[in-house]
Amino acid sequence: MPISERQVHPTRVTPRFDTIDVLRGISIIAVVLLHSWIRFRGEDQQLHLPLSRDVFNLIFRNGDNGVTIFFAVSGFLITFTSIKRFGSLAAMQAARFYRIRFARIAPLLLLILGILSVLHLAHIEGFVISHKQTTLPRALFAALTFHLNWLEGNVGYLPANWDVLWSLSVEEMFYLFFPIVCLLLLRSKRGLIPFLALLAAFLIMGPFARTIWTAKALVWQEKSYFGGMDAIAMGCLTALLTQHLLKLPRPRRALLLVIEVLGAALIFLILYWPHWPFMKFIGRTGLDGSILPLGACLVMLASVLLHQKGSIFTAPIRWFGRHSYEVYMTHEFLVILGVQLFLKLNAQHHAGPLLLWFAVILLLTAPLGWLAARLYYEPLNRRLRPHRSLS
Repeated sequence: MPISERQVHPTRVTPRFDTIDVLRGISIIAVVLLHSWIRFRGEDQQLHLPLSRDVFNLIFRNGDNGVTIFFAVSGFLITFTSIKRFGSLAAMQAARFYRIRFARIAPLLLLILGILSVLHLAHIEGFVISHKQTTLPRALFAALTFHLNWLEGNVGYLPANWDVLWSLSVEEMFYLFFPIVCLLLLRSKRGLIPFLALLAAFLIMGPFARTIWTAKALVWQEKSYFGGMDAIAMGCLTALLTQHLLKLPRPRRALLLVIEVLGAALIFLILYWPHWPFMKFIGRTGLDGSILPLGACLVMLASVLLHQKGSIFTAPIRWFGRHSYEVYMTHEFLVILGVQLFLKLNAQHHAGPLLLWFAVILLLTAPLGWLAARLYYEPLNRRLRPHRSLS
């Protein structure tokens, strides 16, 4: 999910990375469109859209890939900002790290869980947890202890906003142990090698976790811990490499542009998924979940070294990227409302083009995310952070 170090304090540890905001913006838009498509499909709607099959899949079927990009971005930004904040990962202050993460995650998570509990108890359509799957207290416990992905792997998909919390479970379980591993390994003179080896182990395990180890459980195959943590680890390694390269003479601009274009090409390869024979092998082996974050990491590395600034044309996408967490946590409310309104108007032959409804739902997630950030999340984030804490 889109959890990363976004600035809410007057001063900053790191500058704004516009290209990374573009990656996050594209990712959250893909998530919203996928969930809208799933909701319409769940209502047995015939999706007659004026798009070719390949274009339709590119626009509406990449939400899961968006989450994978989020994982890579999260690993990069949190590692990068931690080095800036503490001086090095070896100097990590675990208590401060956890408090910053709590301030970043808890306010909006607790609000959403409270709203979802009320909607469940009120038996609002689209938000009720089936008693055949689990109970409300069990779902709350899973969400608060970051194993909701494990719960879904055993009982199936939970409704609406409950389901999106699976990625939070993967991310926060990784960051639960991240400072501990840094302190145990990196304070030793020879600790860097085992630290890097541990991150590399996540990269190796990722494809197996998405295929062989979870072959008999589709939900768990999509949402397992190791199936997502390889992208986070790849982001961490990229941040370490970027910090190292920043201390050296800057590589030639032409070389960095080539790296950035290569990364963008790898991203597009997975998102578009051309009908080439070897793509079946990539999908069957789970390597798509490795190639995609690799592309994102190449883009991030090159763009940070290039000190790229965003253009006016990417400003709307960058806005979504800066508010990706808030949009991610709240968008399902609008998706469900939008689909229900469409069904009502469609029965009266007043719904209009379906493609327009996708656009309206997507656009309305922006003000909702902004309100959640401005009126609730950001004030609490500032209060909960340690004194003089910077993002």
